[in-house]
Parts: sequence; C-alpha cells; structure tokens
Amino acid sequence: MKPINGAGGWAWVLLAGWLCAGCAKNSIEERRHEKWMAYSALPQEQRELVDQGQIRVGMSEEAVYIAWGKPSEVLESALADGQIIITWRYYGAWAEETRYWTYRESRRNGQPILERHLERDYNPRSYVRAEINFARGKVLNWRTLPKPLN
Repeated sequence: MKPINGAGGWAWVLLAGWLCAGCAKNSIEERRHEKWMAYSALPQEQRELVDQGQIRVGMSEEAVYIAWGKPSEVLESALADGQIIITWRYYGAWAEETRYWTYRESRRNGQPILERHLERDYNPRSYVRAEINFARGKVLNWRTLPKPLN
C-alpha cells in the first residue's frame, strides 16, 4: 500500500472526510427532530443539557442518543444479581505519524547519486473515546478517555 504523501494526497483525505461528514446524521438538531417525542418528554433541565451535548447520570438512552449520537458499539453484560448492564462505546480516531529514512535516486553533475530522505506515513488509529453504562434504561455511569499518546 502506497502512503499518502504531498498536497495531492491530503486533498483526497480531506475530500473523503467531507463526503463522509455530509452523509452522517451528526447534529443534535437532527437527532432531536428524529426523536422529538422522547425529547419533548424530557424534563426541562435534561433538555437543556442535551441541547449542549452533555449527559448526566439518570438520563434515558434516548436522551443520550440525542446528545451524543449513535454509539460505535453496544455491549451487554450481567451482574451477579441478574441485572443487565448495557454499555455504549464511542470510538475516536487520530492519524499516527511514522517517520523513517529512505534513499532516493537523483543526479548531481550528471551522475546518479543516492540521497537520504525522511519519509512520513500517517496511519489511522482508533480508540475508545467514551463509555456509558445503562441499567434499566438509565445512565448508571459514564466516562471519557483520552487519546492515546503516540
């Protein structure tokens, strides 16, 4: 696989990102419209939090969906007492840079020579950005996680 180098490569990456962003239903306003009955049933305090993209312990799954969007992954587990815990995971991504030296051929005074050249590759990496645990349809606890260090 050939790495994306130079301005032309980044143009393709930006174009692909722009196209994907146009397809995704991402805004709180769109999700609020999609789940308008659930949104209108929320207490005023929770509606204000949801409108700001914030969540709190005790919120419903619908409120969290409106505030944060569709989870990347949904897991189910059980406690010793038989209570079912639903975990929503949200993934983030970043481009990890890898640098390495290569040689490229060029000409000096009409003679072919090898020059050292620093190459850079950017590889997409994903990580768990946030986890929310639900019990009986309400937020039990949640946490956000930092982007891993390179």
